[in-house]
Amino acid sequence: MEIIDSIVLGIIQGLTEFLPVSSSGHLELGKAVLGDKSVPKESLLFTVVLHFATALSTMVIFRKDIFDLIKGILKFEWNDDLQFISKIALSMVPAVIVGLFFEEQLEQLFGGNILLVGCMLIVTAILLFLADRAKDTQKKVTFSNAFIIGISQAIAMLPGISRSGATISTSVLLGNDKTKA
Repeated sequence: MEIIDSIVLGIIQGLTEFLPVSSSGHLELGKAVLGDKSVPKESLLFTVVLHFATALSTMVIFRKDIFDLIKGILKFEWNDDLQFISKIALSMVPAVIVGLFFEEQLEQLFGGNILLVGCMLIVTAILLFLADRAKDTQKKVTFSNAFIIGISQAIAMLPGISRSGATISTSVLLGNDKTKA
């Protein structure tokens, strides 16, 4: 992959990561437009590196909130902060399982499968549409909700399914508070 292609794809990642659209799907579309001929394993690795860089920048931006949560759990009592972090950890379990046990199958999905990406972008749009129409409640996320949200995040490993869109939509469709979702 050429340097200019990498820069363009980095820009695509930066512009799409914080929107409820699939940055992975848009990266795959960008790779197709740029004529990328990477093997699926290299393509997935590049996508993972871009997502890692985004995660680091997110941690820098939200460092105060992260430190506040850490201070809250260091009290070693079952408080709201520890419950929140526990729910986040639980929501990661399905994606970890999929990543560990289905790595080769996932790699194959990152090899320029534009039809799959297009179909998954449509699924994301439907999820967002349904979530927008859901009635607003003040319900809090439960541990069972966190696990179901985690399943949607695991499904969002498919290029074209937005992780943030799937997470927010699933949370809202489960009846959780829209502003908290």
